[in-house]
Amino acid sequence: MRVLVTGGAGFIGSHLVDALMKSGYEVRVVDNLSQGRIENISRWMGRPGFEFIKGDVTDEDLMREAAKSCDAVFHLAANPEVRLGDPRIHYKGNVHATYVVLEAMRANDVRKIVFTSSSTVYGEARIMPTPEDYSPLLPISMYGACKLASEALITGYCMMYDMGAVILRLANIVGSRAQHGVIVDFIRKLRSNPRRLEVLGDGEQTKSYLLVEDCVEAILRAFENLDSGVEIYNIGSEDAINVKTIARIVIEELGLEDVEIVYTGGIEGRGWRGDVRRMLLDISKIKNLGWRPRHNSAESVRLATRVLKEEL
Repeated sequence: MRVLVTGGAGFIGSHLVDALMKSGYEVRVVDNLSQGRIENISRWMGRPGFEFIKGDVTDEDLMREAAKSCDAVFHLAANPEVRLGDPRIHYKGNVHATYVVLEAMRANDVRKIVFTSSSTVYGEARIMPTPEDYSPLLPISMYGACKLASEALITGYCMMYDMGAVILRLANIVGSRAQHGVIVDFIRKLRSNPRRLEVLGDGEQTKSYLLVEDCVEAILRAFENLDSGVEIYNIGSEDAINVKTIARIVIEELGLEDVEIVYTGGIEGRGWRGDVRRMLLDISKIKNLGWRPRHNSAESVRLATRVLKEEL
């Protein structure tokens, strides 16, 4: 089976490529390397069954060629920075990119797509853990809004053109090769000043964290069960931890002591405008397929910190 992975040199994408190649898939990657790194997939360069195309997912001609002879698309390419406020960048990198991918699929009669969406589509959910059928979906960031718009595009294409889709609403994914996020920020800040750590917000922001290897297993499990129509799955751990706890874990793993932790207070306790205060997903649906996280949030953060302190 030949699959196309957009954003396949990125954080989650490259781990997915590793798993697909090891499972015997033929894998074609499209990545412009603005967020991804060629080192993440260098082990597969020149190997039979692997192809890398450097290019932008918004390039319609390139994507039509890239989708040729593919059986499915894993669409992970996106601008991952939730804090980014420019709606044009989010729209182009998320919504328009998804449209171009879907049109390339339609032109080549590719009938299956797996899309990595985000827990941010729920906004400030009133129900915890939040199930997939929660409503209304009211994202509070441009990132979340564009992920939700992409979901809508995918469902429309599936119904109009007999495609099948898996939409995965991810919690905070952490681990090797990450280039942004709270753990990366804390490590870099503490490397710059090991005596003081600035924490955005009040530190009480409480969310679910999942190790990237667990995430990839869930992606593949959902894909293996894709038939027709649209299925939406929450992917995350079964608990949540706050930013204060993450700060303590990172400080411990770096072997530091007597670190002054300073909280900025943020906007109503948020780290930035659009930062969701609380997030915990109901993952019972994906668990019914036989998947479950191997690690809880604290374990995921600790394991991610151990590997990232060596990589960064």
